[in-house]
Amino acid sequence: MKRVVNIGGVKIGGDYPVAVQSMCNTDTRNAEATVNQILKLEDAGCEIIRVAVPDMEAAEAVKRIKEQIHIPLVVDIHFDYKLALECMKNGADKVRINPGNIGSRDRVKAVVDMAKDKGIPIRIGVNGGSLEKNLVEKYGGATADALVESALGHVAILDELNFNDVVVSIKVSNVPKMLEAYRKFNAISDIPLHIGVTEAGTLRSGTIKSAVGIGALLAEGIGSTMRVSLSADPVEEVYAAYDILKILELRKSGVEFVSCPTCGRTQIDLIRIAEEVEKRIARLDKNVKIAVMGCAVNGPGEARDADIGLAGGKGECLLFSKGKILRKVPEEIAVEELMKEVAKL
Repeated sequence: MKRVVNIGGVKIGGDYPVAVQSMCNTDTRNAEATVNQILKLEDAGCEIIRVAVPDMEAAEAVKRIKEQIHIPLVVDIHFDYKLALECMKNGADKVRINPGNIGSRDRVKAVVDMAKDKGIPIRIGVNGGSLEKNLVEKYGGATADALVESALGHVAILDELNFNDVVVSIKVSNVPKMLEAYRKFNAISDIPLHIGVTEAGTLRSGTIKSAVGIGALLAEGIGSTMRVSLSADPVEEVYAAYDILKILELRKSGVEFVSCPTCGRTQIDLIRIAEEVEKRIARLDKNVKIAVMGCAVNGPGEARDADIGLAGGKGECLLFSKGKILRKVPEEIAVEELMKEVAKL
């Protein structure tokens, strides 16, 4: 059982559900643009948001940002402990910083003392691309053992200062290496883990890579919070995260959508219909299962547990619910008729 960490009211670890995070790609110094993006992420279901803080101007903007959003705000700090102090003064709910990279013990203690005083957790973020040179030389590269040793080294610094409000992430872009590192750290520590595949890629390739890596860990019960890192609109990261959680039945809220791969029996434009339905239900706040199936032979039966669905015929579709046919509808209005039934649920 992992220790419980409270991030601005969102608790992770223990028996709490896996929390979904994303990160803004706006310039944090532009508070208005950053707030607008966070509000869109909130609408998509994001539960924790992180922003980059490269300088003092960005740290000062944290106050204006925090005043206008409704989810916990995490600040990403590299090297300069003063940025961490300023962000905590301005309302940050968690600080992502590596204690071993910010200088003297006095500097680390200053950050820890303020974090203790304000009840702010610290995330230690180990990344294969910025691993300490001595560990790279010791292990001959950014191996899983090197990553774990780096994380434990940073944790030890906080342990010496009696600071236990800690989250750890160990990210690399290589999925097998990422899995090995997380499994090894998980086996020896009760610290909650923030999981993800860094530099995963574009919307398509990054989602697949993240689903394999994050999904494998979640299936083993590893991970207290997660981010799907994509070279795309951050909203897509949130959608992908919930899809992974729902597929593993770790989150049951929201729409579950299934569609068949099509075959020679399909006589409707199923791909177009499925894509249109998926777009229409993207922000739907209903606990329902919707199916779009290619034919009337297997469709209603294979998706008999769907609350509502379509099964293709020749130029028409069968509208069905829980395996029972409701009526036939012309293909050109099938999506509209389906959405009318969804609205009734």
